[in-house]
Amino acid sequence: MRDREERTRSGPPEGSPTTSGFNRRDFLKGSGAAAAATALVTATETVTAQDVKSNVRSAEPQKVTLNVNGEDHTLEIEPRVTLLDALRNDLSLTGCKDVDERDAAGADTVIIDGKAVLAGSRLAIECEGQKIRTVESLVADGNIDPVVASFVKHDAQQCGFCTPGFVMAMRAFVDKNPKASDEEIREGLGGNICRCGTYDGIMKCALELTGGA
Repeated sequence: MRDREERTRSGPPEGSPTTSGFNRRDFLKGSGAAAAATALVTATETVTAQDVKSNVRSAEPQKVTLNVNGEDHTLEIEPRVTLLDALRNDLSLTGCKDVDERDAAGADTVIIDGKAVLAGSRLAIECEGQKIRTVESLVADGNIDPVVASFVKHDAQQCGFCTPGFVMAMRAFVDKNPKASDEEIREGLGGNICRCGTYDGIMKCALELTGGA
């Protein structure tokens, strides 16, 4: 009677099998493995969090200097501000249009270091140290860029929203492909989408500028 009571309080002798086939030593081994696995996961999460933290920028406004149309402009903006918003809201350069942020219609096309780029797809802070051209740069001292003049000549203006982006895309394309073929023009300007039906005039404009007309 006494032996049964002691065994009930303290359990079976260490290492002896139980009726369920599971003893205290197995339990302690399992608990130790679980604790080690938990510690490993926690340590991994801590390292990952530290790595992410090192790449996080402050959301506070900071000074960003943009070179736009040949002039430096120092703005105080949040890191999340796109180049499109900085141009329109902070520099009042409204030539590039915010038509649809979900589709790449091309209405917000500007030229960065000679390449056509969608201003809405770039953060302003990314563009520091680069040369940015907007459609406003194509008219200076009373002189109109040949691309703009050709758009007028061939009645390729569209409704107006997409036109500045199309003009900038064509300016960048013609600069790099001054003797482009019909097929190359269609491929090169494929990133700009117009629903107003003036593609024929735009193609005539491009062919004239590249000597194909």
